[in-house]
Amino acid sequence: MRILVVDDDPNVAETVRRMLAAEGWVVTVEPDGAAGLERASHEQFEVIVLDIMMPGRNGYEVVRTLRSEGVWTPILMLTAKDGEYDQADAFDFGADDYLTKPFSFVVLIARIRALARRGAPERPAILEAGSLRLDPAGHTVRRGEVQVELTAREFGVLEFLMRHKGQVVSKAEVLNSVWDANYRGDENLVEVYISYLRRRIDSPFGCKAIETVRGVGYRLAADGGG
Repeated sequence: MRILVVDDDPNVAETVRRMLAAEGWVVTVEPDGAAGLERASHEQFEVIVLDIMMPGRNGYEVVRTLRSEGVWTPILMLTAKDGEYDQADAFDFGADDYLTKPFSFVVLIARIRALARRGAPERPAILEAGSLRLDPAGHTVRRGEVQVELTAREFGVLEFLMRHKGQVVSKAEVLNSVWDANYRGDENLVEVYISYLRRRIDSPFGCKAIETVRGVGYRLAADGGG
């Protein structure tokens, strides 16, 4: 089994390499995100072990770029960061597993074996509405050939609308899907984000994808509005 380890700490990288090599696996080590990204993009590995906090391109950027390029090799992220939001970010960007430092090598090896058994998943479906395309795993949005930059919340609202394209959805439904279930604020917050989205995906392209249905909610045109 071929494994790629990407970590800027030479001591950690070498220790991991030796432990994995002792299992009979072929291990390639890269010292930073840019080198790891280059290697992972052009060679086949069964599992990638990726540190998050690295100079230059961090682990989040690497996993997001790999997924956007269609590289679906299982990725285990190793990091000293153990906050729940850090873990959520890792999974949102496309990681498959997450292990905090210091870690048990018994657990690391077990996690790698599990990922290898699972294999690379099939590419998740791209959501489309006319010229509008949203990649849930790669976390990217395009209008035609132009990539559109969205915040995480804008992305969540657009994804919900695209999964229900052609259907009218209420503000409450958007809130329940995109915001925390315990959110008790003003439903008009959805209106604010709809306005943001129109400025990103419609106005610059002369399109009208998001329709307001007065007294009911919003509808994303099935044809993407243009």
